[in-house]
Amino acid sequence: MQLSEGYHTYYIYIITNKYKTVFYTGVTNNLKLRLSQHEENIGNKSKTFTSKYNVKFLLYYEKFTWIQEAIIREKEIKGWTRDKKLKLIKTINPDLDFLNNLFS
Repeated sequence: MQLSEGYHTYYIYIITNKYKTVFYTGVTNNLKLRLSQHEENIGNKSKTFTSKYNVKFLLYYEKFTWIQEAIIREKEIKGWTRDKKLKLIKTINPDLDFLNNLFS
């Protein structure tokens, strides 16, 4: 018998706009829902970074069991240069394809 109590899935993710000119790094426990929220946020009057720059396309993600590890990784990546983030993305997504369909 396997016990899964206490185990959860958390994601850090990097999304972009359709021109791939900006990157946004976030953390969530439900990537499908979070991507949907980013999509719905586009065009609204809020002043969030993702709505302002139409950021909704998934380029990269990592899975974690512990939220603390996901938050540490998110903060680490947020501190990186664009070039370093691009190299990371290309480790799993060399063509910079949009990966939203993996979570639809």
